[in-house]
Amino acid sequence: YCVEFRTESLSHHCALENRPYARWMQYLREGHTVCVACQPPAMNADTHRCAGDGHNADGDKILHWEAIGNSQCQGTWKKIRQLEHCSCPLVHSFIFT
Repeated sequence: YCVEFRTESLSHHCALENRPYARWMQYLREGHTVCVACQPPAMNADTHRCAGDGHNADGDKILHWEAIGNSQCQGTWKKIRQLEHCSCPLVHSFIFT
């Protein structure tokens, strides 16, 4: 499944990332919608959910995220909705880990 979030805040460290495999962090912006896919092996075998997907969060709850590979690139977002398939542009699409 896929979860859409609206980024509320992010650290300035995201924009400073310039390693080739991590340049996607430069595209993160406050107020943008991002899609995050929940796929195995990140999915819990019992609940079939990914940790941090905001399952019980309403639209006003602020949730925290952190980028893999750069723990200083982090921020907050709010859950918009859960979908069966992601529909965001590639640069705004991510995977739970």
